Amino acid sequence: MKFLDRTKIYVQSGAGGAGCLSFRREKFVEFGGPNGGDGGAGGHVWAEAVENLNTLIDYRYQQHFKAKPGRPGEGSNRTGANADDIVIKVPVGTQIFEEDEETLIADLDLAGERVLLAKGGNGGFGNTRFKSSTNRAPRRANPGNPGEQRTIWLRLKLIADIGLVGLPNAGKSTFLAAVSAAKPKIADYPFTTLHPNLGVVRVGEGQSFVLADIPGLIEGAHEGAGIGDRFLGHVERCAALLHLVDGTNDDVADAYRTVRHELAAYGGGLNEKLQILALNKIDALSDMEIGEKKDALTKASGGEVFTVSGVSGIGLPALLGELMTLAQAARRQSAAPAESTESDEKTGWTP
Repeated sequence: MKFLDRTKIYVQSGAGGAGCLSFRREKFVEFGGPNGGDGGAGGHVWAEAVENLNTLIDYRYQQHFKAKPGRPGEGSNRTGANADDIVIKVPVGTQIFEEDEETLIADLDLAGERVLLAKGGNGGFGNTRFKSSTNRAPRRANPGNPGEQRTIWLRLKLIADIGLVGLPNAGKSTFLAAVSAAKPKIADYPFTTLHPNLGVVRVGEGQSFVLADIPGLIEGAHEGAGIGDRFLGHVERCAALLHLVDGTNDDVADAYRTVRHELAAYGGGLNEKLQILALNKIDALSDMEIGEKKDALTKASGGEVFTVSGVSGIGLPALLGELMTLAQAARRQSAAPAESTESDEKTGWTP
């Protein structure tokens, strides 16, 4: 399946049906009076977040969504039928923007969330509505209200527990393939990964977290250099970042600082997220080189450094255990406010 995280679509709600201008006509009924029914409402256009989707590729091939108009009213006071709504299904984590790509309409970060994109027009009144004590035979009926048209942008930010960052060729895709069932493209050249990949990492029995791998970052990425800047938004929602540093790099400290600088320059709180730092590809290093480069990374980061190899599996259990702990802590923290609110509603207490 191809990956697409940004697309433009056009939506139009249905117009309301016209009201009916009609009079009762029956044998022996000389003055039947008006009996025109109202028109039906036009269809709305909704966007709904659903599970089991992780790309917007469907909307590259279908970009126009137009709801049907309501049915017109009929005689005998028959109201026209309302038109069916259109529901645009998008992945969880989709943001919806106005045509300017800056005004946020909605952020659908929970499955089942809905937002009304275009409201259908109301149906027009039939002439029965205009009957009064002074006008017993009104010859007036309203047309239905027009629908709404708008152009909107869909932008997907994948929802994962842990985001995987690093320079190109740091071994991120190899790491993802080693710890999950994901099958990203792996090759020995920079920018092998051209779009984000998601993998479910299982740790122990019944425990798992979602890991997101994005294309590698290079110096100046926040200004558009390379392709990684396009996908940094996909790790904005992560609880923590796993920063992989290529152990075969001559200056691992400089490689670490380059990525940290780009995260800070991009914004979105990426530089403030919890970070797990790992020296990768240690299977290609001697014990002395591992020690020297680990010390250099520890000095540059001021924190703990894991030593791992995505190819041989060295050091992966300890690292995955630490990542699982962070993911679980983040889930508990996000669930706490909801549980507190439910408890307050049950007791009737208002803070």
